[in-house]
Order: sequence, then structure tokens, then C-alpha cells
Amino acid sequence: MNHFYARRRGFTLVELMIVVAIVGILAAIAVPSYRSYVLKSRRADAMTALSQNQVMLERCYAQSFAYNGVCAGLPVFPVASERGYYSVAMSNQSATTYTLTATPVGAQAGDTLCAVISVDQANQKLASDSSSVAQTACWNP
Repeated sequence: MNHFYARRRGFTLVELMIVVAIVGILAAIAVPSYRSYVLKSRRADAMTALSQNQVMLERCYAQSFAYNGVCAGLPVFPVASERGYYSVAMSNQSATTYTLTATPVGAQAGDTLCAVISVDQANQKLASDSSSVAQTACWNP
């Protein structure tokens, strides 16, 4: 009989429950951090879209000395960002001013810290939350 107990291999229910608890704790820590990093990395899509549209508007201004002039290649706003995580709209448009605003859509809509990211003709960069923490977090991905 002793030989039977010596060969037995496997895990007890207590050992399995300890492993499940450890995996659960690690997952509870890792998943929110991962989601935060994903949201942060997608903000680069907004920066790219804002920069590209800003360059087009500056080209238009160089040709016609007005931001509201008719220029070839100027998009009809709102436009989607390259990867589709943001919608870019233009407001405050006049001969000498404009404001481009990127609003998260789809999978990025859960980004509450940087719900709206904007830039104007003076390259003043703003985020929906005007605190310095949000400004830094939104514009330095």
C-alpha cells in the first residue's frame, strides 16, 4: 500500500486554488495598466491627424494669406484620423484664425483624460482638461 501513495502525482485542490488566486490578482493589476497604455499609444493618431491638417491649413495661408480661402487639397471637415480613433473638426475659422479639435471615437472613446485635444493657428496646444497634468499627458504620448 505504501508503494501506491508514493507514486501518486498531481496537484491538490488547495494548490490549484492558490494558483488561480495568484493569476487573478496579477490579471487585476495588469489589465487596467494595459488598457491605459493602449489609450495612451492611440493618442499619437490624434497628434498625427492634427499636425497633418495644420500643415495643410498653413500651406493654404501661404498661398492665399487666409485660412478660410479656397485651397486645393484642403479637406472638408470633420475628417477621420488615419487609424480612425479620432474625428478632427475645425472651428473658429476666419482669415487669421482656426482651431483644430480631435475627439476620440470608437474604441478610443473611453479616453476621459484626453476627451478633446485641440491646436490653433498659434500652435497653442490644449486638452479638454486644462490642468497641467492633462496637458502633459495628452500632448506627450
